[in-house]
Amino acid sequence: MLAMAAAFLWLAGGTPAAADFRVCNATQNLVGVALGYRAESGWISEGWWHIDASSCETLIDRPLQSRYYYLYAEDATRGGRWEGPVFMCVADTEFKITGVNDCFARGYQRAGFREYDTGEQENWMVQLTDGPAPDEAAPAVTGTAAP
Repeated sequence: MLAMAAAFLWLAGGTPAAADFRVCNATQNLVGVALGYRAESGWISEGWWHIDASSCETLIDRPLQSRYYYLYAEDATRGGRWEGPVFMCVADTEFKITGVNDCFARGYQRAGFREYDTGEQENWMVQLTDGPAPDEAAPAVTGTAAP
């Protein structure tokens, strides 16, 4: 039966919806993005994904396994930040860091990540924009379940 469903999708020209966590950069500048999440080994922060202006990047290419994900981003041209109140470790270059404590003592920096409650969806998309979000003066960050 599964083979029949796959054959039908192939014949119909469709593919099953991808499960992922994507970030879209709706600004006109290059943006660097870091992601945080809870794994079996503990808290993980990793980055940097470089997302060109007016484009999207998939950060997790599989069904989401956590309900909460955390995002921090920096505008490479203007220096603006999309941040939040949850502190995790980051590095100047590509990184994958386990643990959120003692960032400075371990040779990392500390950055404020914004929390996204995905509601246990398999897909999620965050859009980074230049304009302020309705309830704050910082650049807007919006998250939605991806179709």
